[in-house]
Amino acid sequence: MRLRDFDYHLPPELIAQQPIRPRDHSRLLLLNRKTGEIKHQHFYDIINYLQSGDLLILNNSKVFPARLIGHKKNSGGQVEIFLHRQQPDNYWECLLRGKIKVGLVIDFPGQLQATVMEDNQDGTWRVKFNLEGKKFWSVINKIGLVPLPPYIKRNKKRGSDQQNYQTVFADDHKIGSVAAPTAGFHFTPALLKRIKSQGVKIAFITLHVGLGTFAPVKTEKIEDHRMHSEFVEIKSQVVKDILTTKKQGGRIIAVGTTSCRSLESLDLKKQSAQIFWTNIFIYPGYRFRTVDALITNFHLPKSSLLMLVSALAGKTKIDRAYQEAISQKYRFFSYGDAMFIY
Repeated sequence: MRLRDFDYHLPPELIAQQPIRPRDHSRLLLLNRKTGEIKHQHFYDIINYLQSGDLLILNNSKVFPARLIGHKKNSGGQVEIFLHRQQPDNYWECLLRGKIKVGLVIDFPGQLQATVMEDNQDGTWRVKFNLEGKKFWSVINKIGLVPLPPYIKRNKKRGSDQQNYQTVFADDHKIGSVAAPTAGFHFTPALLKRIKSQGVKIAFITLHVGLGTFAPVKTEKIEDHRMHSEFVEIKSQVVKDILTTKKQGGRIIAVGTTSCRSLESLDLKKQSAQIFWTNIFIYPGYRFRTVDALITNFHLPKSSLLMLVSALAGKTKIDRAYQEAISQKYRFFSYGDAMFIY
């Protein structure tokens, strides 16, 4: 398939710049992937479309403030560092913005300092910091900024986004994402409690969202695209719950494309805890093994995420649903409205 097949025109005013409050009052487009029927509700109505015996799986990874603004030690010029992947001995794989060269020393508030050690030749740089452990994270949590997507057009200083750009179920012991699993934004503690009370089981997996979220598909033939690897952790009980749900005829409902990709990378023959890296790329023609339904947001044109939902529902049905959402003025992308493909 061709990249241009996944393009569409979105009026800029439909790109959500702020989240809806309360979280579960966002709009919800329901798409029956068998019949193509479309319905319009609010997210709190999702409870009417979940059934006793279903298993709802959410990604509990927590976003950390990965965007740092520093200055060159010698010239004072501004440099932006985007922390991507932690490595041993105070090293990080980072994105850098500014005039960069190996050996550059960058100063930050809180006595934090970084030295550029190596150009990885893939758009990232290897950087060594002078602080480690609790000292490092204490400074990061004070000076770091939430790495909001570039289509959110406002001054990205520390503020309400520190809380808004995070799910209510993000686990303090699962810190590691540079972008949020945004389909989870729509859930509130009260809604999760109501969902449980009607016999729906809720389970959590962890996928630390990395550069793959931001990396555009550039190959005209989409089959040639390669995803960045992302870390996944799934407990043994979750694997057992999936197998039990399948056996009893319930649905596996993934919340977000990150949960979906994690579950489709899972080896269901192993009932033990599974920790692995996945670079699975799901596009039309893929046959789903685990996921039966998906709660997701509306995705960017030509993105791998749009290709994933097209694989699940069928490209023609997704194209029609997106045009319907645009005509009904749904809000798109990270802070936007939701879609339930079932």
